Amino acid sequence: MPIIKNIESRIKLSLIVSVLAILFSGFIAVFSIVYSFNKFQEERQKIYVLDNGVPILVNRTNQDVNREVEYKSHINLFHSLFFTLPPDDNFIKNNLKKAMYLVDESGMSQYNNLKEKNYFNQIISSSIVLSIKADSLDFNTENKSFRYYGTQRIDRKTSVLKRQLITSGRLKDVPRTINNPHGVIIEKWKTEVNKDLGYETKKTF
Repeated sequence: MPIIKNIESRIKLSLIVSVLAILFSGFIAVFSIVYSFNKFQEERQKIYVLDNGVPILVNRTNQDVNREVEYKSHINLFHSLFFTLPPDDNFIKNNLKKAMYLVDESGMSQYNNLKEKNYFNQIISSSIVLSIKADSLDFNTENKSFRYYGTQRIDRKTSVLKRQLITSGRLKDVPRTINNPHGVIIEKWKTEVNKDLGYETKKTF
């Protein structure tokens, strides 16, 4: 009897050891697969770009991570194109053409209003240089609405006028194109404030 019990104990011990070995092997196999998959995904996020022929390692990021940055960049780009106007007819047309790809009919409506008032012809005939500086930008990520605060500089031959400009609108995602690389359209764009801040006479000597 003691011999039989001893054999049974050895069999049970061997069975336990075998089961534990199988479980440990399975754990190692699953861990290796998960680890390899994570490393593969991590490596896929790394890409090389050429800078003057020199490969530089960069990391990809999820589109959602940078989307708010793209939204703000789109808003700033549109205002820069729409309000940066030198006394050059071709430059003005090209700038405004690019700007119209970034906005809906509300932008075209403001453009047509200015055109009817001979606004662009006055810039050319009077050699006025208009530029804009973004002061701040309030952006609501929930409904994609924004309020843009900028200072417009109107540089004439004898004077410089600064104006406060505040506009607002909403953003809508659209497919990316060459003319709209951010894949965003500004909707319901309007000017809320456009008032003089200061006037400075240039020295003529």
